[in-house]
Amino acid sequence: MSQREPELRRERFGRVGDTDVHRYVLAWPGGLTVRVLDYGGVIQSLEAPDRHGVPANVVLGFPALDDYVANNRPGAARVFFGAVIGRYANRIARGAFTLDDVQHQLPLNNGPNSLHGGPAGFDTRVWSATELHETDSVGVRLELVSPHGDGGFPGAVDAQVTYRLDRHNRLSITYHATTDAPTVLNMTNHTYWNLAGEGSGDVHRQSLMLNASRFCAVDEALIPVGGPVPVEASPFDFRLPTAIGARIRAAHPQLRIAGGYDHNWVLDSSGASFAAQACDPVSGRLLTLWTSEPGLQFYSGNFLTEDLVGTGGRPYGRGAGFALEAQHFPDSPNRQDFPSTVLRPGDVYHQETVFQLSTTD
Repeated sequence: MSQREPELRRERFGRVGDTDVHRYVLAWPGGLTVRVLDYGGVIQSLEAPDRHGVPANVVLGFPALDDYVANNRPGAARVFFGAVIGRYANRIARGAFTLDDVQHQLPLNNGPNSLHGGPAGFDTRVWSATELHETDSVGVRLELVSPHGDGGFPGAVDAQVTYRLDRHNRLSITYHATTDAPTVLNMTNHTYWNLAGEGSGDVHRQSLMLNASRFCAVDEALIPVGGPVPVEASPFDFRLPTAIGARIRAAHPQLRIAGGYDHNWVLDSSGASFAAQACDPVSGRLLTLWTSEPGLQFYSGNFLTEDLVGTGGRPYGRGAGFALEAQHFPDSPNRQDFPSTVLRPGDVYHQETVFQLSTTD
């Protein structure tokens, strides 16, 4: 193997019922090492070097399959570490929407709402996996058939999620889906980042920049109210790099409702465009995100608890990681003024999000 040849290998990770679960290791020497599960499409770990070349795992996750399965059981305070989210990322108010004059009722799993596809979303499934050895990348393609009525959603959906790691320390996630009947679809990945290293404490000193001049204010159930509002002169203005914790305890009603940040930012541009950048000032690790999606849900880990013990054996706790979920807006099936999430037969759902890890001087 040459010094710069990438690595792709499959490891047995456990069983769910009678089904084997595997972990796929994607690695570039001197660069990133990413571990992906075919259970839930989970990014279990992502090792990235700091400015001195010292690697650390910078995403939150569990050490064993049983931990993921237990976190997905009914009644668990689910955290969705690293998982593929579907059929509908984020919240649908009252778990109900009308499509082509037909009302659909989904299971409620977040107070009065349906969240992240309900209690048995895509994050709870074992996906079929295909290894990808390509010219400039290694990857894994995950495939899932979601039948009509799955989670209360109409239409049978064939979904694909492809992870690719290239020599430029870029991890791309490409989503592709079709349906045999009209439905709604909104997929994302729910990785939590801590650029100082998972289990190292909270992320409040890490800086964040969002390419967004508006965000969606929410009601007490975290459902958008009215149209997007300007971030200017508010704690929601991240148009310049700002420490995540700089204003998180400000006396702002939206911060009180969410216990911090858990809102959708309306990106100022779309179509594989720059969306966000985060940096840890101590390690120098820099995370840059591009996406084709119109929105980015920034969640500051407000409800993470110390009983969540991570891959490094350390408890997490509040603010131990932040999520940047590229997606369409919350409750879009009930909002004609938001970008549509309707998918019809003959159409193709396609989106791509790219994360790049680098370092500052």
